[in-house]
Amino acid sequence: MSRPLRIGIVAGEASGDILGAGLIEAIKARYPDATFEGIGGPRMMAEGFHSHVPMERLSVMGLFEVLSRLFELLKIRASLAKHFIDNPPDVFVGIDAPDFNLQLENKLKKAGIKTIQYVSPQVWAWRQNRVKHIAESVNQVLALLPFEQTFYRDHHVPVTFVGHPLADTIGLETPQLPAREAMGLSVDDKVLALLPGSRSSEVKKLAATFLDTALHLQRQMPECKVLVAALTEKTKGLIAEQLAEFPELKNVHISVGQSREVMAAADVLLVASGTVTLEAALLKRPMVVAYKVSNMTYRIARKMIKVDHIALANLLSKKPMVPEFIQNEASPEKLSQALLTYMNDEQAAKKQTDTFMDIHLQLRQNASVKAAEAVLAEIGVAASEAQSTNSESDNVAV
Repeated sequence: MSRPLRIGIVAGEASGDILGAGLIEAIKARYPDATFEGIGGPRMMAEGFHSHVPMERLSVMGLFEVLSRLFELLKIRASLAKHFIDNPPDVFVGIDAPDFNLQLENKLKKAGIKTIQYVSPQVWAWRQNRVKHIAESVNQVLALLPFEQTFYRDHHVPVTFVGHPLADTIGLETPQLPAREAMGLSVDDKVLALLPGSRSSEVKKLAATFLDTALHLQRQMPECKVLVAALTEKTKGLIAEQLAEFPELKNVHISVGQSREVMAAADVLLVASGTVTLEAALLKRPMVVAYKVSNMTYRIARKMIKVDHIALANLLSKKPMVPEFIQNEASPEKLSQALLTYMNDEQAAKKQTDTFMDIHLQLRQNASVKAAEAVLAEIGVAASEAQSTNSESDNVAV
């Protein structure tokens, strides 16, 4: 290829930013002059990515929560479609955010641009008829989970199982003591970690319940210390506002941008449903999962969901091991009792973490490299060709 490779990417939230950064890094290892633009977060931008709008403008949770931002989201998508159609990239990669990306990918594919969806929409869980629209909108799906590959092949959609980058970056064993020392905790401390979500809308729904749960737990285990993970200073502020409503709750520390360290330091985790549940499993920390949305969103989703569990760890294991509490079931009383089980019962905790090790080995596939190879192959640029081109450029420059 005589000109630099140009790739469009849209990632809609923090987990997509991680995937995008890994993909960019892996492609640049083969094609250092490649350029990347679209929408992404700080990790992607650290790799040289140009984001046309802040990524958090796409981070919206729930069916009805989207409505208040619908006009803005449609405007952003239309602007991106025009930009990429007027200035076609070699390939466009939509990372997660299917409600936003699939419509954009459909327009771009019709305009002759190669499109790839990195992270399968959860069509295996709900709205399975979407697979037809996916087939029309993308040239290929890059699947993180092994059962997704089977689903797409059964529906004759090109798919590559790449594994999950988190399984590659997180070690098979994560020692607790270094994380504790970094946070001023001792080896003997009892530590509960709260992870009420990455989006502001999630934090608003869950933070009070999580903090109330911690208070219930402290009443039975007064020495327990509480770590709270906030993605940004904004979400930290939302959590701090809620914390002020619980003056009895002691020994609480809110950390920003340190969710992995918070989880690694803890004995047990209370986690909002999402990618973080997989990260918790890969860190081998016992957890309880909870989730809440608006009542209207919940009533609609309950009728459409085709799976029995929401936590990825449960979907990936032969026998579900993670307690899940959804909507009204996610009460402080029930959550605190489930957490205390893992605080007090080492065998129960070990059963969970043994299952997590099996999941880790299953997903450890060198995902970013596999994804990069699939993207390059889709546009006819083999890794060896890219490396050869780069070597020739380097020789000329010298």
